This record gives sequence, structure tokens and C-alpha cells, in this order.
Amino acid sequence: MASCPLVSKPEPAVLRTAKEAVDEVIRPDISWIPSFKVFKDRVERLQTLYPDRRTTLPPGWPAQVDADRAWAGSDFKSENDYVLHLSADDIVEIEAGLAHFKALPGGLSPDHVGPATFPLPNLNSRLVQASDIIHDGRGFVVLRGLQPAKYSNFDNILLYLGVTSYIAEKRGMQDFDGRMILHIQAVVEDVKKHGAMPNSPYVTRPQPFHTDLCDVLSLYALNVAAYGGESFLASSAKIYNELARTRPDMIEVLAKDDWIFDEFWQGEYHTRPLLYNFPSHGPAFQFSRRPLTGAHFSPHHPSVPAMTELQAEALDAVYFLAQQHAVEIRLRRGDMLVANNFAMLHARSGFVDDSEDDNNTQKRHMLRLWLRNERRMWGPTPPELSRISWECYGDHQWRRDLSVWDIDRSPPELRVKHRRKSCA
Repeated sequence: MASCPLVSKPEPAVLRTAKEAVDEVIRPDISWIPSFKVFKDRVERLQTLYPDRRTTLPPGWPAQVDADRAWAGSDFKSENDYVLHLSADDIVEIEAGLAHFKALPGGLSPDHVGPATFPLPNLNSRLVQASDIIHDGRGFVVLRGLQPAKYSNFDNILLYLGVTSYIAEKRGMQDFDGRMILHIQAVVEDVKKHGAMPNSPYVTRPQPFHTDLCDVLSLYALNVAAYGGESFLASSAKIYNELARTRPDMIEVLAKDDWIFDEFWQGEYHTRPLLYNFPSHGPAFQFSRRPLTGAHFSPHHPSVPAMTELQAEALDAVYFLAQQHAVEIRLRRGDMLVANNFAMLHARSGFVDDSEDDNNTQKRHMLRLWLRNERRMWGPTPPELSRISWECYGDHQWRRDLSVWDIDRSPPELRVKHRRKSCA
């Protein structure tokens, strides 16, 4: 579909060089965190300009996803609907698994943590049930009961890997430097020192609804903020069902392979869909807004093409449906959130950390893993996602050589150098 020329051209009196004229890219009025008023105004304008948009779904797309993962936030009566509480006996068993791993000969690294080296004989079955829920049920689980302050940073990483290995055993690389785990925390001092704007995982600002580049996303809360920092999950199936029922034309727009993803590297970009139809499980989203919209801290290169007005409408429709139907997750210190990245979008509110001189410091610090269960994974992988899948999980030589485990924190990334430096 053609782009809608809603942005007026410069007045004839405005003089531009030939290069400026070539470089100018007229972009829709769309922000990284969108405005509902802008969205509604766009919907009204485009309805007038395109009154005959399709009223049926594209071939092969289901009229409705009828599955446990098609939920709304209002369906959950309390957090006990999704929290798996670890008992005192469970904690003892996890600590025994940690001790077992550390006693193995050969100086094993975090790469070697798994069910064979981190035994959990009694908790095993409950974690397998959690994996069932994540892959074929509602799509997420919160494990609660650990006390991270009891353990060293290294031991926290090992027990995190040990527990989650029973849910999804394979870990993915999170950047091209080989990082297998990411520390999500504010780096205010680095802002002061370098005078630049860090990416979203390293600051206190909110993050809009998006997906990561993995199959299964996990966060382990080593610490929580003094205020804010809530997580929000929204069912992709619920969003799809609402669009399929009310705006089937948007399904066609979202599933086309002409979306521009800025790689934030010397004007490079690639194109692919936002919405995929997995043969095994049906519709799923895979995108984050920043490569599509740019942001004040990460602007588009002038040569990166603009999205169309119809794309801007569909992108914001997904956001506001996610916002409408999300469940709010208030992670506590020691919680592990494990979620199916294809089954939902996630977001985070802004937060405030305690100052360094506070005696009871609350400073948000999450450990993030990208996981895959090769027996339960959704598949086959859509061809447009094969590159991402290979980069994250592929058993290639450079992946094995580059495996990096940051124990205390991730290095600050004050400017986006590549699309894989940050997901949001």
C-alpha cells in the first residue's frame, strides 16, 4: 500500500541544497512511546483516505487463537495465579545443586550449568510443569522465594542458570561480543562521566511494549527499585484476536515483509514482518519499536527509509491493545520471571533508585537470560527470523569462542553501535 502524504512539503521560499533535498525523509508523526491522541487522529484520517480497506483476513491466518495464552490482564484475580512459590525445602535443594556444581572437578564455567551438573531431584517436576505453561499454556511463570543477598554475584548467576535450565536449557548470546547474561540496571554515574545517553536497559526511563530477540525471556531480580520499575506483560494472542475481529486490514500490514528495521550502524537497515504465523502455534509478534520509530536517544540515520502512515497506524494499534489488556507484574527481590517471548509483548515503567548513601539501598538490578527449549520450542522458525535465531542460538564456532559471562555488571553502552546492542 502506498504511503499517505499527510506531511506538507516545505514552502517554495524555503531554499535547500540538492543534497538536503535528496537526504530528506518525510516520516510519520510517531514516537518511541506513542501518543494516544496522535494515534486516534491518524485512525480517523486514514479511514477517510482509505475507506475500502479489506474486511477479511489474509489467506492462512486464523479467525481467532483459542488457547490459554489468549488472556487479558483482568483474567488474573491475584498474583497467585502465576507465581510458583519455592518452599524452604526447595531452597535447600537449589543450594545443594549449587554446591554440587561447584564441587565438580575441572573448574567448570557457567556454560556447563545444566540438569546434569545441577541436580534438582524433587523440584525438577515442578519446573518441567512451568516449562509446559510457558510453551503451551498462559506463557509465563514467576518463581518466588530466593534471597539473592545470601549469595555472591557468581553464585546467583550459577543458581539462576541451574533453575532455568529445567525450563529451557539452551542460552542465547545477547550481543556480538558474546554476552550470555545481561545486567539490567541504571548507570547514572556513566552518564555523568561520559556525557551521553545510555540505552534503555541502563537507565531509569520506561520502556514501551516490545519483544526481545529470543524464544524465552527470563529476568532474575537481584534487587528492585525504591519506586516503580513494574513489568507489564500482554498476550500476543489477545492482541491478534482483537485485530482479527475489528481490523483485519492491519493483520495484512503487520505481516508484510516491508517493515524498515534500522540497524543503527552507518545507515544500514533490513526489512521483515512484525507478525508471524508459526505452523505449530499460530500468530506471534517479533519486534521492538526503537528500530522502527527511532528515539530521542537513538535517532534514525537520515538515509534510513520512513515507515508508511498505514504502518504507523498498525504499530500504534498493537501498542495500545497491549496497554489495554496487560497484566502488571510487581517483581520482588529474588523473583525469577520466565516468559515465552513469542506469546507476549512486555514493557516496563520508569523507576527511581535509592541514593548511594541510603542505608537500605534499593537499586533495580535484573539479570537477563535469553533461553530456548529445543524440545518445546515453537516452530518451524519463520524464514524471516532465521538470521536472528542463528545469531542467538546457532552452534557456530565463533559463538563458542566468544562466550562471555559478566559477573558483576554489563559494561555501559552509551550509544547504540548495532541493532543487537539493545533490544528496546
